[in-house]
Formats: sequence, structure tokens, C-alpha cells
Amino acid sequence: MSLHALRYELAHPRTSVQLCVLGIVAGVIAASIIIVFRLCYEWIQLQVLSHIGAFDSVSPLTRFFMPIAAIVGILLVAYLTGFRHYRLGIPFVIHRVKYHFGHIPFRTTINQFFGGMLALASGFSVGREGPSVHLGAAGSSFIGQSLKLPFNSIRILAGCGIAAGISASFNTPFAAVIFVMEVVLREYRIHMFVPVMLAAACGSLLTRAVFGEFNELAFLSFAEFDLWIYAYLVVFGVLLGGLAALFNRNLMFVMRLFRRFGMHWRLVLAASITAIIGSILPEAMGGSFEAVETLFADDPGLWLLAVVLLAKFVLTITAIGLGVPGGIMGPVMILGMIAGALLLVPVGYFVDVTPLTNSFALLGVAGMLTAVLHAPLAALSAVMELSYNPQIILPAMLVIVPAYVTSTQFLKNRSIFLQQLDYQKLPYATSSVRETLQKTGVLAVMDTQFKVFYDAPDKAILAFLDKSPTHPVVQRSHFELDVQFKLVAYNVSLEHDGSPLSFSSMAGLSSQATLSEVYDVLQSARSGAVYIYGDKPDELVGIVNWNTLQSYLMKEQ
Repeated sequence: MSLHALRYELAHPRTSVQLCVLGIVAGVIAASIIIVFRLCYEWIQLQVLSHIGAFDSVSPLTRFFMPIAAIVGILLVAYLTGFRHYRLGIPFVIHRVKYHFGHIPFRTTINQFFGGMLALASGFSVGREGPSVHLGAAGSSFIGQSLKLPFNSIRILAGCGIAAGISASFNTPFAAVIFVMEVVLREYRIHMFVPVMLAAACGSLLTRAVFGEFNELAFLSFAEFDLWIYAYLVVFGVLLGGLAALFNRNLMFVMRLFRRFGMHWRLVLAASITAIIGSILPEAMGGSFEAVETLFADDPGLWLLAVVLLAKFVLTITAIGLGVPGGIMGPVMILGMIAGALLLVPVGYFVDVTPLTNSFALLGVAGMLTAVLHAPLAALSAVMELSYNPQIILPAMLVIVPAYVTSTQFLKNRSIFLQQLDYQKLPYATSSVRETLQKTGVLAVMDTQFKVFYDAPDKAILAFLDKSPTHPVVQRSHFELDVQFKLVAYNVSLEHDGSPLSFSSMAGLSSQATLSEVYDVLQSARSGAVYIYGDKPDELVGIVNWNTLQSYLMKEQ
């Protein structure tokens, strides 16, 4: 298939073999980047620690200097790439997907790769899903940009990269698909769903080939409990919703409080806080599940869990709030595990809760993820896949619903991603009209049966229109530094002594554009047309007029 035919097919909002193949390619590329990223930060960590996440295996002095050394490296990378390219993570990707069709700037990707690698390796309380989403979207969208594919298909490829990145990072293909649809794209369309699903599958297959079969939370076994405990799950969910709202509010408070300080001062402060707390309490460092596995294996007392929860809370809001490159979901899941174990204490007055600790830790993950991100389906699928236990579905639902309702309705808590987007003044919402039009490329609807006249006299154009009155006619005028195209039609203004022809100037749009850009150009006049060009602005390949746009919208509605 020629490249032109591929672009034409991808301009249509429909499932196709070509889109599925590109989804697989995007998934393989994104997953490969994430695997390299993970191998890099794990290798760095193993040069210092005895094994991944074992911060207690080194001296307090080593733990003190690890975050500080990492911040020096992060600032050096930011200096080399330009500080204005230091916009990273999931909120930034959501904005780029919604307003820039998933195109991720290259320099921000460099910052995210090396910054995230150093932050994760040095014990900051951040997760690897933030870099996974950013790097996955960047790797897959670069394919579309290099091939000059329609923007609507590049957005889907970005979704494929995000799904593959999360799947490769956690071996959770189903949760990755749901996360993309529920959090990033925020819509369910079958022609998007299929390639995203294929990309997530590729991510999971590749990560299993490199790291083996694993489920991150398999160490937390789920035990059946008495039916009366199901009633407590509602209270449990309410309490988690309150904790999540407290977390979100404090995180945004830290971001606003230190907004006036320069980025380098914020990062130094984050490193100092992490260094001090980490040197005293190594269990609170990092965003990986390995440290939590060790903590739960040692049968910790309630006081130790409470102290670790408080320290983890502080380390997470300072690291994320002060701009350390990393994700929020990993630490939130760890907070949910510890909070879940602690909130089991009231049940201990009635029954032996020792066999239930792991179960409530898993349910804590579901409740916290739901209330912090406002992504109930993603939270449910994530906890099911991470634990590899479908028995958790019913009790998790009973936790997720009250956690979500409490957080949103009673505590007026919004998704942390949307709050961060508002804080950074990054738009993410579009009108329903534009959202519909963005799904179709101009190649799918443009009129290619047109006649071009090169500075021809009116008499010649009239002669052609008399023979073909419905045929689009374009006049091409060449100036010293520019070429101008005008749409020619009969003059129906009925002006006395008016010209028999009307000439309407047309704006030019790239063949990668969607109908949304056509709408932006023509909506004020509600008439006229735009011309579509290929590789060069003077290469006319088609025309889209207002009537065509209107007909398309009517058909979609």
C-alpha cells in the first residue's frame, strides 16, 4: 500500500487493518522505550542497594545523599534541554492529546526519560507510570509525525503508546486500556479501542519476555471474609474517599504555595525533605512495590504503619508538588495499601484480622486510586490484574463506589490530573462539535474533482462554468513570494453592474489536518472553503467547503 493510500484510510474514523498494524508497531516501540527506561533506573539502583527498593540495606548517610545527587543530575538535564521544556507527566500528556493530537515535544521527552530515571533510582516517592505515559505517547506519536499521518490517527497512536507504556510497566494490559479510555482520551470509540487494546497486549508480551511472568501485588493474597464485613466496606470506602480528598488538597496547596519560587529551588527543597525523612525512615522511600512487600512480610506493628503512612504522605506531596519528574499513581497505591491495613483496626475488636490484612491492603489500593484519579474502572481493573485475583471484584466495587461518591459529592474533590491542568493553565476540554470533527481527517471528505485556472480571464472561467456549473473552480494567482487560491462561483448578489463571478479567498490547511481545523477557519463566516495542500503549501490536493462540513456534522448527529 502506498503512503498516500495509508493516509487516506487513516483519515476515516473506522477500524481498519492498517490502523491495527500501526497500533501494534506503536505498542512495540513504546514498550521497548519503557523497558529500556526501567532497566536503566533499576541498574542505577542496584549499584547502590542490595536489591530493588531495599533502601534499608544502605547507611542513613547514603540514603541522605541519594536524592540530592539525583536532583543535581535532573537540573543538569533540564539546563541542557532548556527549562521551558520541563513540562512532564500525565496531565501534560492529557493536554497534548486533547489539543495537539498527541504530539509530544522531543525535549520534554528527554527531560522525562533522564529525570524520571534519576528520581526513581534515588528514592523519591514517585511512580514509574508518569514517565511510562509520557515516553509511551512520545515514542508512538513520533511515528505518525515522521510519516505525516492525519492528526486524528496520530492521537490514536498516542493512546496506543500510553496503553503499551503502562502495560509494559506493570504487566496490566486490561487496566492500561481502561486507563487510556477513562483518563486520557475520556471517550469510548470502537475504532480507538481496538488498536489501543492491541498495543497494550504488545506491551505486556514484551515486558513478560524481558522480566518474566509477574504480578506486582501477588504477594498480597486475598482471603474470603464473613458477609457482615461487607457492610464495613462501605465505611471503609468513605474513609478512603476522605483520605484521598485530603491528599489532593494538600498536594495542590504545596504546588500553589511554592509557585513563586524557581524550579531549581523547588527541586532542591524536595530533595532535602526526602533526604532527611529517608535517612530516618527508609520504608517511606521510593515508589516501587518491593519496599512495601518487605514491610508487610516483616509483620509491622500499627505504630510503624501509621508513621510510614504519614511519612509517605509528606514525601509524595512534596515530591510531586515541587516538580520531581515521576508519576503519582505508584505512591497513591502504596498509601492505599498502608491505609487499608490501618483501617482494618476497628474490625479487630470483633474478629481476628490477621488473615484479612492483605485483603484490606488491596481494597485500599482500589479506593485510593478511585478517589484521587476519579477513574473507578481503571482502579478496579488495576487492582484485579496487579493481584491476579478476580475474587476481589465484588468487595472492590463496594469500596470504590462510596470512596468516589464521598470524594466528589460530599468533599467536592476533583481528579488530581484535572486540578493540575487547571493550575498549569493547560486546556483539556473541547466542545462536542470539535470533538466530533477531530475524529475525521480532511482527506476523508475533501473534494478532489476541481478545476484550476492560472490567472485566467473571467471569460474563460465563465465558459467552463456554463458547461460544468457544479464543478468546483479555483483560480491560482502567483505573486513574487506567495501563491494564492480563490474559490470561483457565479455571483448571485444581484448587484447592478456587478461582476458575473465571485472570488473568495481560501485559507490553506495541511493534509494532516482534521475537520476541526476547517471548522475553526470557516465558522465565523459560515460559508466559503479551505484548500488542502500536500507536502508543499502550493500543492493543491483538495477542497473542503462549509456545506460539506455541515453535511458531515448532520450525518454524525
